[in-house]
Amino acid sequence: MNQPRPPDLQPLKTNDTIAILTGTVLWAIALAVLLIVQPGPQHQWWIWTCVSGICGGLFGLWFVRRRDRRGPPPSSDKPVEPTTVIL
Repeated sequence: MNQPRPPDLQPLKTNDTIAILTGTVLWAIALAVLLIVQPGPQHQWWIWTCVSGICGGLFGLWFVRRRDRRGPPPSSDKPVEPTTVIL
C-alpha cells in the first residue's frame, strides 16, 4: 500500500523584523509597568526577565537584519531525502 507522497510544503513569507520588534516592545512595556508598580523583593526577578527579553529581542533584530542583507541561502539542485532512521 504505497501511497503517493504529498507535495513538499513551501516556506511561508513572513516579516521577521516586525514579529521580533513587536515582542521586544511588549517586553519593554512590561518592564515599564514593573518599574512603576515596584514588585516585592520576592518578585524582583520579573524585572530581570523583562530585561532579558529586551536583550534577546535586540539580538534577534540584529541577527535577522544581518541575515536578510546576505540574501537567501544558495539552493541545491539535488533533492534531499528525508531521514527514516531514528537514533
